Amino acid sequence: MVGIDQYDSFTPLGGCVNDVTALHPLLARNEDESPNLDCRLATAPQTGQPVRRDSLLGMLDDLLAPGSDFALFYFAGHGMPQNGDVALVTSDGTTATPGVRFIEVLDRIVHSDVKETVIVLDCCFSGGATTIAALGNDQAVLPKGTTVLTASRGDQYSLETADGRGQFSTYFEGALDGGAADVLGKVNISGLYAYLAESFGAWDQRPTLKANIDRLHNIRDCAPRVPLKVLRKITQWFPSPDYHLPLDPSYEPTEQPANAENEAVFSGLQKYRACRLIEPVGEDHLYYAALKSAGCILTPLGKHYWQLVKAGRI
Repeated sequence: MVGIDQYDSFTPLGGCVNDVTALHPLLARNEDESPNLDCRLATAPQTGQPVRRDSLLGMLDDLLAPGSDFALFYFAGHGMPQNGDVALVTSDGTTATPGVRFIEVLDRIVHSDVKETVIVLDCCFSGGATTIAALGNDQAVLPKGTTVLTASRGDQYSLETADGRGQFSTYFEGALDGGAADVLGKVNISGLYAYLAESFGAWDQRPTLKANIDRLHNIRDCAPRVPLKVLRKITQWFPSPDYHLPLDPSYEPTEQPANAENEAVFSGLQKYRACRLIEPVGEDHLYYAALKSAGCILTPLGKHYWQLVKAGRI
């Protein structure tokens, strides 16, 4: 994780180190505090040392060395267009040699044994990292297993907030902190991009996502929105994906006499409803569907998770 505010020849920035500081605990630990990614930080000026071009290249070599199945590289700092490519500007960068060009990062990925690599760039013109010019004439697509998530298009600036944060990285933090988690609590690159794309308006900087992957690696694990034990009951409560589950007042805890079994089912159904897995039939609220002896059905998303449970994948 690299955050550079201090430069010899470029205007200093004020949010990049703050972004690394905020994102580090979310990437290093899952929501239940279990270890996640083994992170190394390089920040200027907080470390007291500038992040120079040679040291950044050395860190990339270490990151992509044999022995890992997954690697993530996060960069916050200046970005500079370079003949269709984008340079990640280092502390010692100059106009002639601003830093590490993306093609240099890509070359290391091509020659690495790491199976999956995710690159997150919060810098101006970062979308230029995945243009054909940046990829090179012999590399029209990203290497297999590579994903690049950028804060802006190749022709756009990436903005900082008034309180000293990158706008993109602020939203990225919210996404990692559960905003982009699916029903199972998994945060992957697809969910991250969907969250980030919705966070910016049509006239704002636009995040980009380019990937050449055949699976989605979980970036972080959050608490499941529906406890797995409850989610696995979906095929029990709904014997088929199109089943209409009848309800009656005995499911509602405020009704007497109490029915503990039905109330337990209703508690689980409320969790399903909160995640848009079910919808009441003929009513806006599950409460009224029970009181009026209506029922509920699975939504298309609910049917998706029904199939996962049925296949034994949850």
